[in-house]
Amino acid sequence: MSPETTDFLYPFIEGDEHDSATLLVDLAASARAKEAQSRALCIATLDRDTEMIDAVARAMAERFRAGGQLFCFGNGGSSTDAWTVASLYSRPPWGAALPARSLVADQAVLTALGNDVGFDLVFSRQLIAHGRPVDIALGLSTSGSSANLLKAFAHAHARGLLTIGVAGYDGGQMAVSPDVEHCLVVRSESVHRVQEVQAALAVEVWATVQRAMGETPPNAATDHERPS
Repeated sequence: MSPETTDFLYPFIEGDEHDSATLLVDLAASARAKEAQSRALCIATLDRDTEMIDAVARAMAERFRAGGQLFCFGNGGSSTDAWTVASLYSRPPWGAALPARSLVADQAVLTALGNDVGFDLVFSRQLIAHGRPVDIALGLSTSGSSANLLKAFAHAHARGLLTIGVAGYDGGQMAVSPDVEHCLVVRSESVHRVQEVQAALAVEVWATVQRAMGETPPNAATDHERPS
């Protein structure tokens, strides 16, 4: 593997590195440092956004009680997070199973819309087809400025859906958009740390929704705990 392919992860790896013992020590130290950064950012984000998390969870629980469904979407790594979030709600480890759908799960639909109407409309067209005023639209983006998410939020908000954004950096356009009712922001310049903490943030919101729905974990060992 050439140095260029790993520099962004491990800048100390050199193409002529032959001291495997030293390299392994450096790799382990780098992994520990990244884990510490992620944990610290997670704690800071959850502590800062406690009130917003509670507000988002209450609003979502109200929609679910009224028969609403959650639609999740995102691009790239955020698309896998969207699928994971939808699965967490629909097939939870504890608590109530809640109706949730990932708008990135159907490759035929995505590619058909991308080809026929343009990639910037792949999520909004699905929300137009399936979304109801009682539903929830949750979009994840590292930058917070993905054009297809912003279009989806615009359509969702116009139709009366509850709109929730999960962004990184400074929140991007999602943080200031009138079409995004709630925007949870992981304030970091690292794509890797942002996506790690967005995943933890999504789990925290889910657990808070479950509690708002009157559900409790079967025992303390399975309850979601914030990192300490």
